[in-house]
Amino acid sequence: MRLLDILLGRTKPVAPDLDQLFALPSAAVTLEAAVGFRPTGRGAVCFATVEGAAFEQTHREVRALLDADAGREGPPVDLEEDAYGYSWLVSRRSPDELPQLVNDLHAVNSSLEANGFGPQLLCSQAGFRDDAGRALALVYLYKRGTFYPFAPLPGQRRDNALELRVKAALADDLRVEQDLGRWFPLWGAPGL
Repeated sequence: MRLLDILLGRTKPVAPDLDQLFALPSAAVTLEAAVGFRPTGRGAVCFATVEGAAFEQTHREVRALLDADAGREGPPVDLEEDAYGYSWLVSRRSPDELPQLVNDLHAVNSSLEANGFGPQLLCSQAGFRDDAGRALALVYLYKRGTFYPFAPLPGQRRDNALELRVKAALADDLRVEQDLGRWFPLWGAPGL
């Protein structure tokens, strides 16, 4: 870091650490015990929309990599676009297969990064629900290397109290994003 960066308050960006995703299964145990949310088996990787032959080749490679999983019905990942123009590679598994879902998310992120699409990666999320049917996502911010909870309510509102409870409960399990201004809403996110 240069002196001018220090004087202007600029910080060096955190390098992505995709291995942080592997902490999700143990965090899920804490999440269920603390607030009653269990995995849904759905998760997704979000990235700025990319077009072209290089991305299509990468998407085929990801499908082939995840297609080797014989126990799954249907395509290993679906490519979806949300209402805001972002692309999502969505993985669907049974709720008791969170470790395999995490492997899927890691493989998708790693493949995109290895093929030069790292700057387009935004986040990954794993979905959870409680007995009342409330949704919760644990979101991994690719460029920050941190997680945050997102608890949507009807009408594009958030359950801030639940998000703060989850933050406190998972403080020992995940690297939680401390800057609440970076807890971006994922309205209409596929896989949530």
